[in-house]
Amino acid sequence: MRVVVAEDSVLLREGVVRVLEAAGFDIVGQAGDAEDLLRKVRAHQPDVAIVDIRMPPTHTDEGLRAAHVIRTELPNVAVLVLSQYVEESYAMDLLSQGAESVGYLLKDRVADIDRFVESVRRVAGGGSALDPEVVGRMLGRRRDDDPLAELTPREREVLKLMAEGRSNQAIADELVVTERAVEKHVTSIFAKLELQATPHDHRRVLAVLTYLRA
Repeated sequence: MRVVVAEDSVLLREGVVRVLEAAGFDIVGQAGDAEDLLRKVRAHQPDVAIVDIRMPPTHTDEGLRAAHVIRTELPNVAVLVLSQYVEESYAMDLLSQGAESVGYLLKDRVADIDRFVESVRRVAGGGSALDPEVVGRMLGRRRDDDPLAELTPREREVLKLMAEGRSNQAIADELVVTERAVEKHVTSIFAKLELQATPHDHRRVLAVLTYLRA
């Protein structure tokens, strides 16, 4: 898979490049600001662009805005955004264009090499990857009439992993249960939350996130 990496920190950018090259990715471009990122993505049209959310000159949301441009102009290029802090509004803004081929992770996740590489592959393959801390905050909200209260503890675990973008098999592996058991939990979750079930991972992620941010 071909990748463009855009990160303000040279040290982190080089670290991400080393990790991905070791995993077999082809790094076709590196950038330190949003303008250079867009130029290289347009030139190389990689499978995925990994983007720092805060980039020069203002270090606010240049990366996020560049990610929106990429998703609009080049929908075949997946986008994985990295953030120093949990910024739930930015994550939801990114997902507003759909949950396909998109991800939002904290920069700390790069240190978990296997999980980070798996997330890059998932996003590049058309799926989604949402940081567990963002999902945890969304699940931690309380509403006066909260259907999440009807979920069992195991169903809440499954829901959290679904929202992160995990497949049924990945959830089964994480929880050390059978895939069939996960399928039963998923069916129950969608019924209790009154969401339309779908076999497509990115669509069910979007459905869950739409519900969680309501």
